[in-house]
Amino acid sequence: MSGGLLVAGTTSDAGKSVVTAGICRWLVRQGVKVAPFKAQNMSLNSFVTREGAEIGRAQAMQAQAARVEPTALMNPVLLKPGGDRSSQVVLMGRPVGEMSARGYHGGRQESLLSTVVDCLDQLRGTYDAVICEGAGSPAEINLRRTDIVNMGIARAARFPVVVVGDIDRGGVFASFFGTTALLSAEDQALIAGYLVNKFRGDVSLLEPGLDMLRDLTGRPTYGVLPFAHGLGIDEEDGLRVSLRGTVRESAVAPPHGEDILRVAVCAVPLMSNFTDVDALAAEPGVVVRFVDRAEELADADLVIVPGTRGTVKALAWLRERGLADALLRRAAEGRPVLGVCGGYQILGERIEDDVESRAGTVDGLGLLPVRIRFDREKTLARPAGEALGAPVEGYEIHHGVADVRGGEPFLTDGRGKRLDGCRSGAVWGTHWHGSLESDAFRRRFLTEIARAAGRRFVPAPDTCFAGLREEQLDRLGDLVEEHADTDALWRLIESGAPAGLPFIAPGAPGARA
Repeated sequence: MSGGLLVAGTTSDAGKSVVTAGICRWLVRQGVKVAPFKAQNMSLNSFVTREGAEIGRAQAMQAQAARVEPTALMNPVLLKPGGDRSSQVVLMGRPVGEMSARGYHGGRQESLLSTVVDCLDQLRGTYDAVICEGAGSPAEINLRRTDIVNMGIARAARFPVVVVGDIDRGGVFASFFGTTALLSAEDQALIAGYLVNKFRGDVSLLEPGLDMLRDLTGRPTYGVLPFAHGLGIDEEDGLRVSLRGTVRESAVAPPHGEDILRVAVCAVPLMSNFTDVDALAAEPGVVVRFVDRAEELADADLVIVPGTRGTVKALAWLRERGLADALLRRAAEGRPVLGVCGGYQILGERIEDDVESRAGTVDGLGLLPVRIRFDREKTLARPAGEALGAPVEGYEIHHGVADVRGGEPFLTDGRGKRLDGCRSGAVWGTHWHGSLESDAFRRRFLTEIARAAGRRFVPAPDTCFAGLREEQLDRLGDLVEEHADTDALWRLIESGAPAGLPFIAPGAPGARA
């Protein structure tokens, strides 16, 4: 049986996903055969494995950091929110139904513990080390009884836990102490120490606080990771788009041609797989921003309607905000629009949905000659083909089935046979996520967009998205190797939490052992 470690966090977005990836990349560079694991993930940002299983995209990214093929074992439970109160439950890569939060935490979650422990055991039987990622905070005391992703899995596997805190938000010492003090004695026995994330400035100014934290808790801090710009690593829980005009981190390099290219992404409700636009943001001279007002489309050279877990809801949102009318005007003027997955469905003529929204038949925007019928069976696939004369790979995650009734083929088998999507004038649509990561296709697509937009933009001839992603993962590995106590981390992975860690009062109120 292999060793392991659980990376927990004081909050959501503390940096658990990237720290887990960084540890995986550091370990694999040391010759360690390592795998990532997250028992339960709540995310609309998902991925399809080679065997056709849907998992969190963050775990796929961590598998890439570990240089292994992602599998359903690495994320056995995925929850995909469909609203404020319910989520689709994906078990071992396949949807098994919708469930309310109360119903899930009221019994279903606890019953899944044996499944996630079995998956972890299978990984431990294959790899030298398994690096687990927690979810939210381990100190969510209202959910501890049914927890299978934080201290629940740590207790089951007897894994040591390192708690990550985002010092850029402030309050990191209180968060570390409070997180520990709200756990039961049995849980606290596995909290080995802390890791500070996103630090700016002189570490020597932080050291007195780290010493006091050790005195208070009896636990060391295993490293202080500096704030790193431009990582662009896949996020887990969905982009925070309450702030208008959120700009996707773009390449620092100037445009290869004379002009930049502006891409506006409609920040639809329940947006999924917004990472589709990362490959565009990686292109020198391409500026990607998320928008929610019609006037923000005016200067865009390309507008993208992205994937969504609520196609009908997103369509209504576009109409309410005047974005639908702006898209219609763009199409009439021959200005480029791209719809991906749910966005593709929205651009069609009609949607028949008795599955996702149960809204029945709804008129789409009518920009593409496509009719969509939602099927109860979800399409999960890793297709490959050709578009604009270049090879394309992608992945599919959708309930909608497209009946294409015209237009030009978009993604084909290379001999002209339509595989997916269509094009009508300057409007494109496809169910394939990730297609823009195919470098040659992306360059040809951007050349078409620039021509239609009248921009003197030229795609850089040597941008390799896969290579940039590898560089980013190596940067994460460097952060861990250079700024964490890797010898101490390895001792934790190999030998578990140190014996005799002190109990910090008051402990969990009414905690059950």
